[in-house]
Amino acid sequence: MKPNRATRRGAKRYFGAVLPVLLLAGCGIVGPKYQKPPVRLPDTFRYQIAATDAGSFADLPWFTVFNDQALQALINEALANNYDLQVAVAKIEQARALVGVVQSQAKPQVGYEAFGGGQNEIAPFAGGSRSINYGNFGGLLNAAWEFDVWGRIQHATESAEANLLAQEDVRRAVILTLVSDIAADYFHLLELDGELQIAQESARVYKSTLDLFTLRFNAGRDSRLPVERAQAAYDSSTADIQDLTRQIAIQENAISTLVGGYPRSIPRGRPLIEQMVPQTPLGTTTALLQRRPDILQAEQNMIGANAEIGVAVANFFPKIGLSTFVGAEAVVASGWAGFPLWSLALSAAGPIYTGGRLESAYRERQAYWDETVAHYKQLVLVAFRETSDALAAQQTLGGRRTALESQVRALQQSAELALQRYEAGRASYFEVLEAQQLLFPAQDSLAQTIRDQLLAVVNLYKALGGGWNAPPPSLNPPPPAPPSGPSPLAVQLPSQAGGE
Repeated sequence: MKPNRATRRGAKRYFGAVLPVLLLAGCGIVGPKYQKPPVRLPDTFRYQIAATDAGSFADLPWFTVFNDQALQALINEALANNYDLQVAVAKIEQARALVGVVQSQAKPQVGYEAFGGGQNEIAPFAGGSRSINYGNFGGLLNAAWEFDVWGRIQHATESAEANLLAQEDVRRAVILTLVSDIAADYFHLLELDGELQIAQESARVYKSTLDLFTLRFNAGRDSRLPVERAQAAYDSSTADIQDLTRQIAIQENAISTLVGGYPRSIPRGRPLIEQMVPQTPLGTTTALLQRRPDILQAEQNMIGANAEIGVAVANFFPKIGLSTFVGAEAVVASGWAGFPLWSLALSAAGPIYTGGRLESAYRERQAYWDETVAHYKQLVLVAFRETSDALAAQQTLGGRRTALESQVRALQQSAELALQRYEAGRASYFEVLEAQQLLFPAQDSLAQTIRDQLLAVVNLYKALGGGWNAPPPSLNPPPPAPPSGPSPLAVQLPSQAGGE
C-alpha cells in the first residue's frame, strides 16, 4: 500500500528532527554537556564607597552580625522550630530518595514469581469417559539489566542530583529569609516600643499642659480655647497609645509564628537607641553569585534542565538490555513430573514512529533550558538591585539620623522656651502647643530612621547571601535593659502641673 501524502509529510518531519540528533550523537553518551551561560558582572556595586577584595560581612555568622542576645535567642528558636524550615528539610529527603530511585535503573532488577493451580478434565475412553485431575506449580527467579549505552539513566541521575542540590539551596534560602525576617520584625518591634514610649510621654506632657491651662481658665487668666486645644492634643496622644499597643501585639504574634510558637509576649534585649550598626564590607561582586542561595538554586535548575535534554535525546535510541530467568515447574496428574526452566536473552527496543512525541518532548526540554537560563540571569539582576537598594539606604539614613537628632534637640529646647514664655505672659498658648506638636512627630521620625538603619543592615546581609552558619549554643534571653541616660527619643521638659 502506497503511503498517502500526509503520512509522507509526517515521516519527513519526524526523520528531519531525529536525523540531526543521530548524527550529532554518534555512539556512546548522547546529549549536550553543561556549560554555564556567561553573565557579565559590574566591577563594583552601585553606591559602594570603595572597591575592595576583602571578605564580606555576609560571611560572618548571623549571631555575630545581630549582636543582641534576645534577638539571637529568637533566631535560635526559629531555626529549631520553624515549620517552613522543616518543610524544606523534608523536601531535601524527598529529593535524596528520588536520586536513589533514578540510580536504581542502572542496576540489575531481580524479582521472583511463584504459581500454582489445578484443573479437572473429562477425557473420553472406550466405553465411556474418565475424569482426570491435573495440578501444576512452579517458581521463577527473573532478572533484567538495562545497559545505559546512550546515557539516558546517567542524565536522569544528573537531573535528580541537581534537584537535590537545588533543594539544599532552598533550605539555605529559607534560613536566610527566616533570620532576616526575625531580625527585621524584632527591630520593628523595638521601634514600636520607642513610639509607644514617646506617645506615653506626650500624653503626660499634654495632660500637664491641660492642667495648667485649666487652672489659668478657672482663675480667669485665660479663655477656654487653650483648654479645648490641650484636651484635643491629650486625647490624640491617648488614641495613639491604644493604636501602638495594638500594633505591638500584632508584631509579637508575627514573631511568635516565625519561631514556631503560639502568640505570646516577646522578650526584648537592647532598646532601639542602643542597637549597634555593624561595619558592612561587601566583598567582590563575583562572590555574590557563589553565596546567594537563590542564585545557586537557579544554577542547579539549569544543570538539571541540561541533563533532561540528554534524557530526551537518549530516548531516540534503542534501550539495550539483558534479561534472564531460572526456575522449575512441576505437573501432577496420576503421577508427577518436574522440569527446569531457564532463559537468557539480549534485547533491544527502540522507536520508529511515535507521532511526534519524542521530538516534541525534546523541544519542550530545550525551551525549559531557555527558561532556566533567563530565570538565572534575572535573579542576578535582582541580587544587584537589592544590594544597591540596601547600600543607598545605608548611605542616606546616616545623614538623615544626624539631622533628625539635631532637630529633636532643637525642638526640645523650643518647647521648654515656649512654656517659660507662656508662664511669664510673653507668649500665647498656641506657641506652647505648636512647639509640643512639632516635637513628638520629630521623635517618631527619629525612631523610624534608627529602625530603617538597622533594616538596611538586615537587607544588605540578606542581599549578599549571608545567614548560612549554624546557630550558637542555647541562649537564654536577658531581661530588658533599663534605659541608661537621656536619649534624643526622651522628652526633656520641666514640670508643668500646678498653678500660680
